[in-house]
Amino acid sequence: MTKCVKALVLSGYGLNCDRETAFAFEQAGAEASRVHINALVSDGNILDRFHIMAFVGGFSWGDDHGAGVIQAHKMRTGLGEHLVRFVERGGLVIGICNGFQTLVNLGLLPGIDKDYTSRSVALIDNDCGNFRDDWVHLAVDSSSPCVFTRGMGKLELPIRHGEGKFFCNDEVLDSIRENRQVVMRYADRDGNPAKGRFPENPNGSLDDIAGICDSTGRVFGLMPHPEAYNHVTNHPLWPLWHEQAKRTGQTRVDPHATDGIRMFKNGVDFVRANVL
Repeated sequence: MTKCVKALVLSGYGLNCDRETAFAFEQAGAEASRVHINALVSDGNILDRFHIMAFVGGFSWGDDHGAGVIQAHKMRTGLGEHLVRFVERGGLVIGICNGFQTLVNLGLLPGIDKDYTSRSVALIDNDCGNFRDDWVHLAVDSSSPCVFTRGMGKLELPIRHGEGKFFCNDEVLDSIRENRQVVMRYADRDGNPAKGRFPENPNGSLDDIAGICDSTGRVFGLMPHPEAYNHVTNHPLWPLWHEQAKRTGQTRVDPHATDGIRMFKNGVDFVRANVL
């Protein structure tokens, strides 16, 4: 009998990627449940039923006081100890876009030396001054401990954000580099570092940082949206790929075998192998 991996997907108050994220987890082999933030804050013990928690994209509370700020405050005051306990007992956490912004405001990232309460990095306004809605090339650090990116190298994912510039002081930047906590960087189509060039680096992030993890590799935040690449037809080049495959007689592949689903499957497989 297949072991059941259970994923909690946050919903409510401006979050708008919960259905796509739940779908992505299901395609990756998990049982996903969308849980409203109020239900979770009212009973933090709900977390004990799950192996993975997803902080999803959107505009929580309209980002009126900064992206992810109000959500982080509500969860810190109403759920703080439960969140830390969830991570410490081996749970996986993924924060996507607004979810990444919330994780850094909470202090769950970067989690240097397993400190999950101190805020030391930020995601601020894009250097270009615009909301960016595009696809980006990414290069994954294969030596990172991140559970969700194991075996991955170059990939493409969509972005949609106005506050995505990763920023921190030199001391913190040196620390996360040294500990291999920089999971992925913006790159060109060949996988070479963007070196701050726009639009390859769409927001001006320091060191081209697109995603980081904690020191255990079990807490992961990224600005690109893996859940939005859950089917081959999500990619803007899919008609070209389809025509090329048809003309060369290639075998049709699983339409859900995308970079995005692969990321979720890495998390699900890790839980199945190491937690259940």
